[in-house]
Amino acid sequence: MTSHAFTDAERAALRDTLRAFIEREALPHIDAWEEAGAFPRELYARAGQLGILGLGFPEEYGGTPGDSTATILLCEEFARTGSGGLIAGLFSHGIGLPPILNLGTDGQKRRFVPDVLAGRKIAALAVTEPSGGSDVANLKTVARRDGDHYVVHGSKTFITSGVRADLVTVAVRTGPPGLGGISMLVVEADTPGFTRTALDKKMGWWCSDTATLYFDECRVPAANLLGGENQGFVGIMQNFNRERLMLAAMAVAFAQVCLDDAIAYARTRETFGKPLITRQVIRHKLVDMATRIHPVRTWLYDLARRIDAGEWPIAEICMLKNAAVACVEFCAKEGVQIFGGAGYLRGARVERIYRETKVLAIGGGAEEIMKDLAARQLGL
Repeated sequence: MTSHAFTDAERAALRDTLRAFIEREALPHIDAWEEAGAFPRELYARAGQLGILGLGFPEEYGGTPGDSTATILLCEEFARTGSGGLIAGLFSHGIGLPPILNLGTDGQKRRFVPDVLAGRKIAALAVTEPSGGSDVANLKTVARRDGDHYVVHGSKTFITSGVRADLVTVAVRTGPPGLGGISMLVVEADTPGFTRTALDKKMGWWCSDTATLYFDECRVPAANLLGGENQGFVGIMQNFNRERLMLAAMAVAFAQVCLDDAIAYARTRETFGKPLITRQVIRHKLVDMATRIHPVRTWLYDLARRIDAGEWPIAEICMLKNAAVACVEFCAKEGVQIFGGAGYLRGARVERIYRETKVLAIGGGAEEIMKDLAARQLGL
């Protein structure tokens, strides 16, 4: 990933571009995509043409200059769809490509990255396994060197864009147990023995393509190894920090959507002859929501600026993710409560966000893992 400090004018222009794209390409269709369980593959190409997929990636590989605050802005605008699945699916390369950029050679970057940022191909990351999620050190998918290839055997699950991905950055075991025996391989979709099964019965992220991946003696060219053998764990950890920041940005943005929709509904909904917003208990609920959002958003932007300045406060990133999730959980709950029966029906953004809060608490490192990692970073 690369950082270019945006001016206020550049941020305004980016927001205008994103808003126009979302209003034209997503908002008229998002409810149908959610019910269908997928959005059109063509959306990648449309986003790629505008440089949206490349935001924050190196220009020499087809990227668009951008800093961490620009990524937050992207989350804020896409949150207007009320669909975390759209963000997760359309931007799965946000976790699929960084190991290539951080560990790969220039040749590997030029081979894999430009087509993804242009929307011609889809990239995914595969770390989580059926036997364990956050326990990366004990992953069991094995890659055995055989001449000019690695023979990969094992499985991965809960993989975003897992069915449609043209290339998957896969964490594999090439060495002894523990963190020191992990490598990263790029597995391409047409590799013999590579199959996937859709996971389409989900609480949320309905329009996101989620899958279990199977590697049955897949022969992957050794040229697809990223970095040195047994050096993949560093790439995974670098990835997790940015993923957690983006998940926090999504959570805060969705919390704001819940507040905005709750205010709009309370102004128009009448009870006992008066607008709902005239009731003190409702106004207090809205103030409580705003009170939760403001400090977490301030913390989010502060961390983004510090990260772009070269600082990586890992403990704060973990704590921020948990705080942002708690914020959206509260705001989604109160938003549905203010909507009443209307919030229980599909079609309201608060209903969809309410269902999707749990994946934000689990993805990128579960809440409990975040607390334990933060504790260790704080020397506790």
